[in-house]
Amino acid sequence: MLELPEVLTLAKQLQNAIVGKAVAHVLPPTKKHKFCWFSGNPAEYDKALKGGKVQAAEGFGMFAEIIFDNGLRLCVDDGVNIRLISAADAPKDYQLMIKFDDSSALVFTVAMYGGIVLHNGFDANEYYHKSRRAVSPFSEDFGAHFRRLLTDSKPTLSAKAFLATEQRFPGIGNGVLQDILFEAGINPKRKIATFTEQDIEKLLSCIARLLREMIDLGGRDTEKDLFGNFGGYKTKMSKNGLAAGCPVCDGEIIKEAYLGGSVYYCPSCQK
Repeated sequence: MLELPEVLTLAKQLQNAIVGKAVAHVLPPTKKHKFCWFSGNPAEYDKALKGGKVQAAEGFGMFAEIIFDNGLRLCVDDGVNIRLISAADAPKDYQLMIKFDDSSALVFTVAMYGGIVLHNGFDANEYYHKSRRAVSPFSEDFGAHFRRLLTDSKPTLSAKAFLATEQRFPGIGNGVLQDILFEAGINPKRKIATFTEQDIEKLLSCIARLLREMIDLGGRDTEKDLFGNFGGYKTKMSKNGLAAGCPVCDGEIIKEAYLGGSVYYCPSCQK
């Protein structure tokens, strides 16, 4: 699933690779997906976009968005995979494909769930607007914003629930928080009521530092970019690092199902 490092990487790659390209055709799904959502009928996207040119690309929170010169925007959320390929190499099954006039194509596929929304600058999706208005974890205001949300949240919330649910911090999800919590020495199940001032300061530092590292390295090694390459950030607390054990104490990494997804942690370093 795409989170902030992958969203920003994808937006940068789209900006560099497709701006100025003209749309030749937009092809609707070849295979219907029960949990892929569109705005309107995707069969009508061709009429809306054909002949238009890509003007820009943006990334924010859990969304990446392509902007066309006719004012329309194509927005995808964290469950959508986008690949830039030669149109001749298009796969058999996809949820949407945009063919450009230079014989390249963008292919959109969904594994579990995802949204592909064509709109004119307004999207009623609550998460979209939360992502648009999100306070950047790299801004001077983020610390105060974080502390305010921490104070306003139920003290019984776990660290994972606080960071990765209710879109309190769009773009920070169950994926990136694993290494963040590991570096901060906080167990994903630990209640936020137990956080000390030192815990909070360390967690804020780890959020900014690790997200910046993930972005600079083109995303995590569990996710692929626009060209199908894995990101350069080597995750520690993930399926990729599970067998290697804890990089600090060499102990076993625990993988458990928790709050609708898997969590990874070291029971010694994250008590």
